[in-house]
Amino acid sequence: MNGALIVDKPLGPTSHDVVARVRHAIGLSRIGHTGTLDPLATGVLALVIGRATRLARFLSADEKEYVAGIRLGLATATYDAEERLVRNERGEPVLLLPVAHRPAFTDADVREALTEFTGTYWQAPPPFSAKKVAGTPAYALARRRKDVELKAVEVTVRELELAAYADGLVTVRVVCSSGFYVRSLAHDLGQRLGCGGHLESLRRTRAGEFRLDHAIPLSVIQEERTASLGRLVPIESLLSRLPHVVVNERGARRAAHGNTLAAEDLWDADRTVAPHAPPGPVRVLDVDGALLAIGQPADGGLLQPVVVLV
Repeated sequence: MNGALIVDKPLGPTSHDVVARVRHAIGLSRIGHTGTLDPLATGVLALVIGRATRLARFLSADEKEYVAGIRLGLATATYDAEERLVRNERGEPVLLLPVAHRPAFTDADVREALTEFTGTYWQAPPPFSAKKVAGTPAYALARRRKDVELKAVEVTVRELELAAYADGLVTVRVVCSSGFYVRSLAHDLGQRLGCGGHLESLRRTRAGEFRLDHAIPLSVIQEERTASLGRLVPIESLLSRLPHVVVNERGARRAAHGNTLAAEDLWDADRTVAPHAPPGPVRVLDVDGALLAIGQPADGGLLQPVVVLV
């Protein structure tokens, strides 16, 4: 049972809650996630199971795509609508009616402001985030009303499209690098327009190679229990965007022991790797297509396994 289970996360639980519920449903403990979604966010959350947990850091680094609703006219301490979240009589999370005033902007005003948030730039994370400050999560300090100063992080927004704007609600589609905070985008857009703003809704529609049409609602996994493992994306299919090498029998033995691979250990390599591997991770496959390891270029044009999967 090694691979990825792609969950359509519902509104309300944290990413850690989702992991705990799936562990309980399928009876396996070796499960992790590949990129946190806030409680108010929904959508694609890739869980890694078994040996695939060793690939979490590579999957987490993949590009993300979101559809976000940004409410103009009100800034919040958390940069999102957490302060407006309540639960109905069935215990389901719902949002209160908007409490923001409706600023008078045109579509053109909003589009112009959004242009400042495309490309590569430095973004300050929200004070209520999991970023560590001297070993303590920033949100823990913020909840104790302590000043939180987080260093800006370089992020890239490849696409930022205004999908709709009406009654103070801006709907955008954003394609961004790992580490980008859509909450910060909402806050910063409100600052740029001079009216305040916060993130009202967020749906992740893609995480790397995984899209919503790959995702299974959490409720379905909880109903199907172990049968949901039939939906597992096999470990060999993960990280297909990465270049690869195919090793011979000697190379397979060396990769399994974490030993450096030389040219004589390779049976084949795709054109992006040969004759010298580029910076970044490389998949190491055997002749049957099994994923043996993830390697990094080493001195002398060699490949060093950094994660061994067998």
